[in-house]
Amino acid sequence: MDRDAAAQHVGLTVGALLFNWPRDKWRDFYARLADEAPVDVVCLGEVVCSKRTEISPDVIAETADRLQRGGKSVVLSTGALITLLRERKECAGIANNAHLECEINDFTALAYHRPGQRFRIGPLVNVYNEGTLQFLSGLGASSVCLPPELSLGAVESLAQAARGLDMGCEIWSFGRIPLAISGRCYHARIASRTKDSCRLVCLQDSDGLDVKTMDGKNFLSINGVQTLSHSYCCTVDDIDKLKAAGVTSLRLSPHSCDMVTISEIFRARLDGHMDADEAWSRIRNVCGPVGFTNGFLSGGAGAGPNH
Repeated sequence: MDRDAAAQHVGLTVGALLFNWPRDKWRDFYARLADEAPVDVVCLGEVVCSKRTEISPDVIAETADRLQRGGKSVVLSTGALITLLRERKECAGIANNAHLECEINDFTALAYHRPGQRFRIGPLVNVYNEGTLQFLSGLGASSVCLPPELSLGAVESLAQAARGLDMGCEIWSFGRIPLAISGRCYHARIASRTKDSCRLVCLQDSDGLDVKTMDGKNFLSINGVQTLSHSYCCTVDDIDKLKAAGVTSLRLSPHSCDMVTISEIFRARLDGHMDADEAWSRIRNVCGPVGFTNGFLSGGAGAGPNH
């Protein structure tokens, strides 16, 4: 592993909110991030379902301004499954934004970006090899958040390749892991509603709706049209390995727990001011009775440390 990569500063990114939150909760969350969280980048935008229109473009612009005044870089994230004309127009507006960098979560956005315009690749795009990185770099990609299902060995290979292309390389480090996006809405089906008349039932589950197996064991979580892991990914045990692998940023996915404290814990771990045991103790106090995993870094099916 590269010693220079291990010594470099590793940033913190707060990814786009995957869940559907009421406007007041949404505003309060980002106001605290702006004023208190030791993070470098914050992603804004609706990634999962374009029917979630509670947060208007004006509110996003106002929030972006506040985050920037708080010293954060702001990135606008596109949707992850673009199928409708309305969604394509929204995607085009984000991709052509002249003031903020765009994070692409669906290749549809590449049709709208201007030549020479820099953009980021989000974790819902399948980037599994060095050839894909080189292709995206040639189009103007400045950074990639790798898909969360990669092993540590794959992360190291891609992080080193990204470094050679002068690209940032980010890894999913906190929060339920996004596994799939569907054209059907699970939340609506459970509530005996159609997708077109869902009445935004997903608002009832601010961190996703738990799914159990037939024998009552925790299995997955659903979030509208999205399937997530039931457990929360948390990589505080793997900080040194990720730094040595050449990862340039860790992604924290917003949840209802105190994300400012979560970001402080990760920052302290990255800076060497907190050991893993203390970090786990504090994270458990913040998150309560949830299960944890290190995702797929160990090369298994998400069966990492269960603290």
